[in-house]
Amino acid sequence: MKNYNKYLLGLLISTGLVSCDVNNDLDPIPEEQPAVVELNVNGLDLSKYVSVGASFTAGVTDGALFIASQENSFPNILASKFKMANGGDFSQPLMNDNIGGFVTTTGVVAQPPRLYFNGTGPAELNATPTTIFGAPAANAGNLNNFGVPGAKSFHLVTPNYGNPAGLATLPLTANPYFVRMGAPSGTTIMTDVAAAAPTFFTLSEIGGNDVLGYALSGGYNPEVKHPVTGAVIVPASNAIYQSDNMVSPANYGANDITNTDVFAQTFNGIVGALTAGGAKGVIVTLPYITSLAHFTTVPHNPLDPRENSELAGQVPLLNTVYGAINQIFIGAGQTNRVITFDPNNTNPVVIKDEKLPNLSSVITTQLVASPTFAPFVQSLGLPAQAAPLVAKLLGDQYGQARPATANDLLVLPSSTVIGTVNTKSVQTLMGQGIPQNLAGQFSAEGITLPLEDKWVLTPEEQKEIKDATDAYNQTITAVANANANVTLVDLKDVLNQASMSGVAFDNYTLTTQLVFGGLISLDGVHLTARGYALMANKILEAMDKPEAEGGFGTNFTKATNGLAKAGDYPTNYSAALR
Repeated sequence: MKNYNKYLLGLLISTGLVSCDVNNDLDPIPEEQPAVVELNVNGLDLSKYVSVGASFTAGVTDGALFIASQENSFPNILASKFKMANGGDFSQPLMNDNIGGFVTTTGVVAQPPRLYFNGTGPAELNATPTTIFGAPAANAGNLNNFGVPGAKSFHLVTPNYGNPAGLATLPLTANPYFVRMGAPSGTTIMTDVAAAAPTFFTLSEIGGNDVLGYALSGGYNPEVKHPVTGAVIVPASNAIYQSDNMVSPANYGANDITNTDVFAQTFNGIVGALTAGGAKGVIVTLPYITSLAHFTTVPHNPLDPRENSELAGQVPLLNTVYGAINQIFIGAGQTNRVITFDPNNTNPVVIKDEKLPNLSSVITTQLVASPTFAPFVQSLGLPAQAAPLVAKLLGDQYGQARPATANDLLVLPSSTVIGTVNTKSVQTLMGQGIPQNLAGQFSAEGITLPLEDKWVLTPEEQKEIKDATDAYNQTITAVANANANVTLVDLKDVLNQASMSGVAFDNYTLTTQLVFGGLISLDGVHLTARGYALMANKILEAMDKPEAEGGFGTNFTKATNGLAKAGDYPTNYSAALR
């Protein structure tokens, strides 16, 4: 080491760098700056960019639309990049606050506020919205963002979808978010888009809501209540895939899956209208929504007696009750329906599967005939004469019951229901002569009371969603391939990768995990601001593809500041943001 220092010292002396008069105030050597790369949009006219779509386009995050989420919407991010070339201003129908939701002029909350992370999970913001239900935005009629949360494909061409009078009908025939856009009476979303005369457009998540309602509801059409009056106007029913293309969407249930032929006709018409004047644009495929956090967060087996002493105390009774019913399941050749509770392990919830044969009458008959059933009824504190009544109650309750499996998907809101006592069930049982304490024991959601269909997506229901999504994507891809004015972004592939291994975005890896994944917001379906920035970049990357490969030959990915930066966009919003 001394030799090396000697040689180095000799070198410094010979070059005159060692002196008694050393200047210790030399200017630092500046870092080499990368060369500025100018943006080249290859002749694209971005002067009037218009975005068309639903909640992703609007910027919905954490279950609501609010100012900050709109400012971080992917269309607004794109517009900021387009301004680097020849892009113009981008106007959005901003909400009145960062609370989200709607309130009526009489103070009734018509749609709830946004969610925030309370340290343990998503929670609703404790605040009252200030955006008036049914009132137009201040800049209504002069907009670039036509993202209408809740809109299905056919709603884009449905007249009066933005007519305020439709918010007072039963059921609603208008959408409050389109009403905010100040649509003239009788018009459609697409007529308003055409009036905006876009030179460039994005068409995103068209078809998403055509399956989303079905998925969020577990394949269920809940009773329809007016958002203001609360009046029940349509009774509950099972949602279906509308296989008959002759059925008008006006006659669909709220959460029915749109017929694929109806979607194809509608989507082709929308793209045809957008490109008729020579406008160019980007269209986006649909993800498999069942891979998102709303459907993957709640496990099928969350019941652990080791962590719940109350549940542990009920295990012997549970296994006694289910033991008698299990013998009937086995006798019917349906061993997959056998329900047991292991005190030393996690246990699946009990669900009602409406696709199963209904064994209610078989259960009732065989329980009544069993010589051990009357003594069991007496052990519950009931007289032996109550055995037929109890047998019928158990038959009705477990006729289509089975344990959930890893192939079932429990929707996110089920996490607040599992293990709670269903008061409606208690009242029903008490009305039939069951004591309140016992009625409560037989009304524990997912334990003694099978979870209703609305809390679970069975494999059969998941297949209906996937089949429809695949058909919609085939249409979207075919339209893109057949139209030189359109390029395609495969959002399905992006979100699928995020759900498996994660997607790289600058120094981050985004996944679909709830709260901590960075991509999906607290509602489990919509994106975070950072997720929307990633989506904007994927669109810009698609535009950069050579024209021979279906792109527009731009250079956003190489231009200085041509892409959004992950660190500029948050993954959650503070509860203090109002």
